[in-house]
Amino acid sequence: MSGAMRLLHTSDWHLGRSFHRENLIDAQAAFLDHLVETIHTERVDVVVVAGDLYDRALPPVDAVRLFDRALGRIRETGARAVLISGNHDSMARMAFATDLIDAAGIHLRSSLDGVGTPVVIEDEHGPVAFYGVPYLEPEIARHHWNLSQRGHPAALGHAMDLVRADLAERPGTRSVVLSHSFVTGGEGSDSERDISVGGASHVPASIYDGVDYVALGHLHGRQTITPTVRYPGSPLAYSFSEEHHRKGYWLVELDAGGFAGAEFVDAPVPRPLARIRGRIEDLLTSAEWERYTGHWLQITLTDPRRPARPMERLRERFPHALLLEFAPEGGAPDRRPVTGAIAKRPERDVVIDFVEWARGAPVTPDERELVDRAVEEVRLQEGIH
Repeated sequence: MSGAMRLLHTSDWHLGRSFHRENLIDAQAAFLDHLVETIHTERVDVVVVAGDLYDRALPPVDAVRLFDRALGRIRETGARAVLISGNHDSMARMAFATDLIDAAGIHLRSSLDGVGTPVVIEDEHGPVAFYGVPYLEPEIARHHWNLSQRGHPAALGHAMDLVRADLAERPGTRSVVLSHSFVTGGEGSDSERDISVGGASHVPASIYDGVDYVALGHLHGRQTITPTVRYPGSPLAYSFSEEHHRKGYWLVELDAGGFAGAEFVDAPVPRPLARIRGRIEDLLTSAEWERYTGHWLQITLTDPRRPARPMERLRERFPHALLLEFAPEGGAPDRRPVTGAIAKRPERDVVIDFVEWARGAPVTPDERELVDRAVEEVRLQEGIH
């Protein structure tokens, strides 16, 4: 659309995160390459990043380097950037030197004191005010602002009151709010950290009334709560619950009247995810599973008895299998309890009972001999005759 300010809305990078012990730093570098390319090709004016830039408060060095380079590359495109801290980030550490980097066109908002003070960026239609509302830890916000009520709705409600009060002093100014929160109606996944406080983790979408666009972060699935209140989701999958997610960023346009539309830009997928289940012999031999040999996999085995060396065997066909679970058909087989009194029972019997309970199958004669030998060696070492 000619004459529109173009925003790229992204969030939840979680730089430094791994996926079931798979290092994702190369995949994260690839999506940042794609993001910078998208800024170029789509003529993006402002990049908004709605929190969880890192995966933890003290990120690894390679993640810090990747973030540093990403900010530099974004600025080299000519675009401005507005970012906020999320619940995985350290609010205090992310606030370091923000006044200095503001001058470079990178605007990182990670302080309660800055809520209600916008970054103002002009286009041919006039000013657009970008209000960064970092993740608000409810108790910290309550004490900082002397709020009478507890919970996320009270903290974020006060923050938005500050935003609307400032915006009221800027007649005709269009507005964008960046916020890291769980909005009612959103759908979570297994990879988000719980932010519930006394059961009040959700906030209503109406809390953001009065602004032209709300760039949300926290939930890892792409979601449109209302046409002007959206989550882009994480650009990479961070749990198997995201196997059907479409990953990427929102490309948003603001014209003279405010929000003018949004379209989704897909990010690169380093390796597809899938959850499969069945008996081990079928998984290893049936042609229907061949299409999953290149996937990251969560595999659930349904064999009545737990097979021997299951992950070792499965990885011969599925080298990227990461998680293995057991759900025997018909429920778990009957097993003798192993928590009864053991004081008067021979050690070998206790060990064998435990092995059979854990594996769901009897021990072999060779295994019995191994247990006998191990028990005898322990007795000799402890001087028991």
